[in-house]
Amino acid sequence: MALLALGINHKTAPVSVRERVAFSPEQLADALSGARGSAALKEIAILSTCNRTELYCTTELEGTRALLEWLGEFHDLDPDQLQDCSYAHWDEDAARHMMRVASGLDSLVLGEPQILGQLKSSFALSQEHGHVGAELGRLFQQTFSVAKQVRTDTAIGENPVSVAYAAVSLAQHIFSDLRSSKALLIGAGETIELVARHLSQAGVQDITVANRTLNRALSLANEVDGRAILLGDIPDALCNADIVIASTASQLPILGKGAVESALKKRKHEPIFMVDIAVPRDIEPQVADLDDVYLYTVDDLKEVIEENQRSRESAAREAEEIIEVGAHDFMRQLRSLLAVDTLTSLRSQAEITRDQELDKALRQLKNGKSAEEVITQLARGLTNKMLHQPTIQMRKASAEGRTELLSLVQELYQLSETDQNDTHK
Repeated sequence: MALLALGINHKTAPVSVRERVAFSPEQLADALSGARGSAALKEIAILSTCNRTELYCTTELEGTRALLEWLGEFHDLDPDQLQDCSYAHWDEDAARHMMRVASGLDSLVLGEPQILGQLKSSFALSQEHGHVGAELGRLFQQTFSVAKQVRTDTAIGENPVSVAYAAVSLAQHIFSDLRSSKALLIGAGETIELVARHLSQAGVQDITVANRTLNRALSLANEVDGRAILLGDIPDALCNADIVIASTASQLPILGKGAVESALKKRKHEPIFMVDIAVPRDIEPQVADLDDVYLYTVDDLKEVIEENQRSRESAAREAEEIIEVGAHDFMRQLRSLLAVDTLTSLRSQAEITRDQELDKALRQLKNGKSAEEVITQLARGLTNKMLHQPTIQMRKASAEGRTELLSLVQELYQLSETDQNDTHK
């Protein structure tokens, strides 16, 4: 059974591809069952964020084709296209990759903390639906432990760098003074919550939060002394917004070109700065064609993010060392568990042989044989049966030149050269 991490992320595919392979929260339960059945997986968990879609699983398959074919079928995509922009990590490399993801070392924003929570949610959902077993469960727990150590023992998370922070930083470059700007935030999840806090800290005093449910919008708006509206009210609020930042889980665009055109007319073509952090996108790409709109996607934030990443590079090197130890420890634990299964089988087989020989000895005693003769035959029988199969396999290995098996037997039974010479006499 092999461990596999298969994925597509911001390094291997543009947002136009990533948004097509993303799973909505409503799709995940069916996707877990479908993947497990179609690709013959023992265990599976799916992580789907704006920057990555990754499948963590245990499998007996030797390749990734079956899983890519399922992924292509689920999202109506050509598996060959997915093959070109996907990556696969096996066993210890898979464990190392998951730990790097959880620690924020594989993120668009180096060291960003949100990914750990998203990974925990992925694990919880898969566990809830019965798709996580012993191996994947242990890997997730080891991953969470390593990520916690990285956060505790390094400075990877000290600076407030995230996609949300990068979006607000970009706004600060465009507007000389954010205090006079009005912001419209679309969505009310973790990313928009961070955006709202960063905007408030930057001095923005007029913040409107639009969300599908008003209660969630109100909860976030109250934190920043803002207003809450429903998504349907966005066209009316748009004409007052200097800054629009969107991040929802919608599968379809929330904001179209027509609505933005109408808002621009009411604003007398005063420019609007927009950032679409969502995958799939919340703002129609055609909005970028409008003269008075500055529309950025998550991919456009890379330059801002790279500047802020430099301060975390030293901490990242320390984190890599922690992750390397964590990945080695996990594989050692996994190999130990495999040894337990083998030892259990060996002990069970030995006990069956013992019971068979003991039953034979007891019958012989009842039939009047002397105790000395019965004990002698019992000892001889146990020795012969215990060594029968190992003897056959060692002779076969020796004839085939597989001397490493003989060396392993010597190590297992602590046989010295003197023992072997005595045996041959």
